[in-house]
Amino acid sequence: MKFTKIPLATINRLSVYLRVLQELVGEEIEVVPSEKLAKYCGVNPAQIRKDLAYFGEFGVRGVGYRVVDLIHQIKEILGLNRTWNLAMIGLGNLGSALIRYANFIKHGYVFAAAFDVDPNKVGKRLPNGLVINHIDELEEIVKERNISIGVIATPASAAQSVANQLVLAGVNGILNFAPVQIQVPDCCHVENIDFTIKLDTIAYHLSTNF
Repeated sequence: MKFTKIPLATINRLSVYLRVLQELVGEEIEVVPSEKLAKYCGVNPAQIRKDLAYFGEFGVRGVGYRVVDLIHQIKEILGLNRTWNLAMIGLGNLGSALIRYANFIKHGYVFAAAFDVDPNKVGKRLPNGLVINHIDELEEIVKERNISIGVIATPASAAQSVANQLVLAGVNGILNFAPVQIQVPDCCHVENIDFTIKLDTIAYHLSTNF
């Protein structure tokens, strides 16, 4: 299923809706009224209806949303009705922590490869069973293990080179934790995660409250 011209904010909110719905399953809630779902998600009911309306008709008027059904529908929209294989590039403190983060697997993202250039790390086995490969082996392993998304956790100076290698290997999705903006062709989608930018936002809000 593919949709075009959908606002990025809508896609982000769909992820929030999905997380909340999955929590409701854990609480054995089968049907949730739009007002309650909106409250749980921190939005208003009209926003949920507008976001979902981009993709079709959902829910039952006067009843609400069947939780399991809506989970399946949102997963299909987001492409989460399958497993995505990830490669971690850079096994420093951040990369090592990310690759151990259990929520990746919970949401269908599986680290299937890990790469570094440090000879003291290459060849070592990680707690999840992966062996760290040298970055020179990236293209071959990406194809062998059907890697769709590359996660960059290298120093800023190495991030662009790694991104270039990922693109050449056919990886069109990159999650970049390096504190630098990387350049890729239009066929590739990059999400940059810079924690300091988030902290700047928090600092701004704190400073304007005093």
